[in-house]
Amino acid sequence: MKVELYNHLVANRRSFMKGAAALAAGTALGSSLSGRAFAQDSVRAQILQIPGVGKGSPTDADWQKVGELCLAATKANVAEGEFAGVELTFMGLNNQNLHNFLFRGFLKPWEAYTGAKINWIDLAQADYNARLQQSIATGTVDFDIIEMGAPFEGDTASKGLLDEMPDWVKTQIDAEDLVNYLKPPVGSWEGKTYRITIDGDCHTFAYRKDYFGDGSITGLADVPTHWEDINAMSIALAGKNDPLTGTPAYGFLDPLKYQWGGFGFYFLEDRASAYAKHPDDPAWLFDPDTMKPRVNNPAWVQAIQDVMDLVKANAYPPDQLNADPNTTAFSQFLGGTGAALTWWGDVGSNARTSDTSVVGDVVGFSINPGAKKVYNSKTGAWEEKENFAPNLAYLGWGVYVTSRVSADEKKRKAAWSAAAHLGGKDLSLWTAAYPSGFQPYRNSHFQYEEWEAAGYDRAFVEDYLGSNADSYNHPNGAIEPRIPGIFQYYSIAEDELVKGINGQYASAQETADAIAAAWEKITDQIGRDNQIALYKASLGM
Repeated sequence: MKVELYNHLVANRRSFMKGAAALAAGTALGSSLSGRAFAQDSVRAQILQIPGVGKGSPTDADWQKVGELCLAATKANVAEGEFAGVELTFMGLNNQNLHNFLFRGFLKPWEAYTGAKINWIDLAQADYNARLQQSIATGTVDFDIIEMGAPFEGDTASKGLLDEMPDWVKTQIDAEDLVNYLKPPVGSWEGKTYRITIDGDCHTFAYRKDYFGDGSITGLADVPTHWEDINAMSIALAGKNDPLTGTPAYGFLDPLKYQWGGFGFYFLEDRASAYAKHPDDPAWLFDPDTMKPRVNNPAWVQAIQDVMDLVKANAYPPDQLNADPNTTAFSQFLGGTGAALTWWGDVGSNARTSDTSVVGDVVGFSINPGAKKVYNSKTGAWEEKENFAPNLAYLGWGVYVTSRVSADEKKRKAAWSAAAHLGGKDLSLWTAAYPSGFQPYRNSHFQYEEWEAAGYDRAFVEDYLGSNADSYNHPNGAIEPRIPGIFQYYSIAEDELVKGINGQYASAQETADAIAAAWEKITDQIGRDNQIALYKASLGM
């Protein structure tokens, strides 16, 4: 899609989505003449009232109710008690007491109906990559089901560690409902499908609307849309007070404790993609012909320098050097500190449904900021033109079944049934609308009326869902490469970045050079020729 066409579509998105939502509503009304369709619509309406927007944070009892109401698809494929005696081990996250905690609740009714039992391996986000890589390296995969992101498919599917999805599962989860950028090749390897998508994952920009407008503390009519202006705003806020809390006001919130098991590197990418992802070049992390890192080119150095400039100006809250991404989103921004940040969709779904959020009435959303210049790696020169490149960070979480169950058909069916329950179309609507660790990822998630019925107001829904849709569909999106070792690259980059932020390197360039040198070693260890081939394939080259 050409950029000018995309900009035209974004300008008309709200009117288009209103028409699409009306069409969807009309179709649903017509199909409700059949009992089955009516029951389906009823289920979606029922679960969105559990517990209801503005009625506090959901509890384990709520998760179990949602899981129970969404069992119809399982009952169509599995007889009651069919999996009696089967035990499965599920490895996933416990980040912010979400992910695995919700899965437990969703799957309790499934366990009661099928007779299977699930044992849990809970991992902190910072520990996830190391635990998975250890299992792969030692050949000791001790889990039957895993919550995993598409970037790890190069580490797992390429080594024969995953079980291919049966056709009945594709039908049960309605795989065709996924937004286009999450369809194969995402979730597949060498033509075989392995993943049930449960998340959409891209970073979007969340900001405080009360920081802008007539008489606002920034003096700006609207939120800045370029990183250069966001930095200037952040510095100018020194000494002012937050209009909501009365505490000191701050601008953009970078998580200066970037070390987060590789996941923290995404937050530097948010800045870098605008400078580094040229519209005429699909690559921005490595040179696709050589795998030479681009992370130390002028674009990436500019992104690192932006952060260092804010550190030098004391523009961050106290002790920001110890703030990881969980802190910036859940403790700071949702708690009333700071004007803006980039994050996954959790900020949107938590803003009005979490007990700890105080910013629900004043939060706005858009795609990530752009830059007023973009670096052309092919010519080796800056181009003085506006550039936006949303960071499609992580390609979403999915549920995968490992090859550990492939030889036992009963256990295999049980594992896929559990995974399919978690990735069901109706249940996914609830996880998109409430705190879950996941964000919208199906076309059916963008029916505004369903969100309004849950208690969201239309303007908020259009803003939040629009920021996701505009990122997914952006013609210059910064794509996540599905190559072996991607989180090894990210993790070592975090280590070197933190050294630079803390002054252990003399400059942003020296910091970037250290990251590039570490990346070169990883590529040589894995095998450069193979990495080149897979990197090109991941970019569609």
